[in-house]
Amino acid sequence: MQKLDLIYEGKAKKVYSTEDPSVCIVSYKDDATAFNGLKKGTIEGKGSINNRVTNHLMSLLEEKGIPTHFIEELSPTDTAVRRVEIVPLEVIVRNIAAGSLSKRLGLPEGTKLDRPVLEFCYKNDELGDPMVNEYHIMALGLAAKEELDTIADYAFRINTYLSEYLKTVGVELIDFKLEFGRTGEGNIILADEISPDTCRFWDSKTGEKLDKDRFRRDMGGEKEAYLEILHRLLGI
Repeated sequence: MQKLDLIYEGKAKKVYSTEDPSVCIVSYKDDATAFNGLKKGTIEGKGSINNRVTNHLMSLLEEKGIPTHFIEELSPTDTAVRRVEIVPLEVIVRNIAAGSLSKRLGLPEGTKLDRPVLEFCYKNDELGDPMVNEYHIMALGLAAKEELDTIADYAFRINTYLSEYLKTVGVELIDFKLEFGRTGEGNIILADEISPDTCRFWDSKTGEKLDKDRFRRDMGGEKEAYLEILHRLLGI
């Protein structure tokens, strides 16, 4: 399978067409951004780490009955995926207060929530990815009610499966962002990535941050944190 035309380039990935119109190749980059692209940098090896971590976690989710776009890992940075139309929503699940939730609600970071919280943000860089609810989403025609119900069901199930799995390797899943897509048949499946770029991972015992917050907050040690997640999940 070969890369043909560049379809899309985002902050962390490039997407290429292939000879099969139903398959794309996602190529992960080492570029790091934060605050909707206002802060930019590079984390050495991030592309290959995120690619392998994403594929590992999506394979686990497939075994649990969550449909994903994952087809085959082609190289350390490249993966063949099912071509989808991305639903223009960031789907965020929160288990413990951190980041913007702490700021919005005045909760000390690390506060355990009584139950997981589901949030939606409209994917629009110019608007800063504003938070929306299901009424906004349906009024704007971003997704149908049935699609939102499916997305919510998958998101909570993914949270349960990943939280349980990550605890076995000493990692607490604080919160994470998902993206979903529509297949040619109109089915909703998990797309994008699940990685230290899109999740808050804390060491279960020490609370050490093992994710992109180290870059966002100028903490240093980003490469080491990403490598630690790769080691715990894949033993590499």
